[in-house]
Amino acid sequence: MGVTPAELAERYPRLYHMAHRDSWAGIQRHGLLCTEAQVQLFEIPREMRDQILNQQRTKSFPIENAKHGKAVIRDQKPLIRSRLEACLEGCTFQQWLKMLNSRVFFWLTEDRLKTLMCAREYCADQHVVLTLDTQRLATHLQNKTTLAPINTGNTRPYPARRSLSTFSRMADYPFEKQRRKVVELAVKGGVERIMDYVVEVAEMRCSTCDKKKGQTIYTIRRLYP
Repeated sequence: MGVTPAELAERYPRLYHMAHRDSWAGIQRHGLLCTEAQVQLFEIPREMRDQILNQQRTKSFPIENAKHGKAVIRDQKPLIRSRLEACLEGCTFQQWLKMLNSRVFFWLTEDRLKTLMCAREYCADQHVVLTLDTQRLATHLQNKTTLAPINTGNTRPYPARRSLSTFSRMADYPFEKQRRKVVELAVKGGVERIMDYVVEVAEMRCSTCDKKKGQTIYTIRRLYP
């Protein structure tokens, strides 16, 4: 039972996070913060705060603060409320949103990154992709790190059953029972010292929105190092 940072990194040596194309300056300045932390930092007004935190975000929200600059809070288009409510166990829609908004999420394979980047909502856009060292992050942030065997922010094409216990601490994650499969790694609150773990940052996009043409993802320009 459980998985160590070294075991996780042996199977998944890199982590991937897809951010909005305008987010890189803010990430360098503040780190990679969860949505709740961003809303608090930028002192978002109550009405907009409710739209961001308590409802499914069907669009991205650019936010700005005279002291902290600009940031973009991403949409949650792959999350469909009716489907989500049908698959939740032991928690409400609002509790699930709160769980999502309190974490920053990472893919553990480039294939998962490609699936998201080439989804119909995002395939025409450029994105900032952060590639991180799995072992360094999982070792230093082990107490804040959770793992999940499903895509917790998606209900397509069918909604997998889920509850608040879908995310497990590394020490409790059934790594061998899941056949060493991990779909998402999430860090509660976010990663303020994100550059301690970054290997590469690049602007990337999907090659085509036409799924019949063999989609790939490619680098437009490298931002770091």
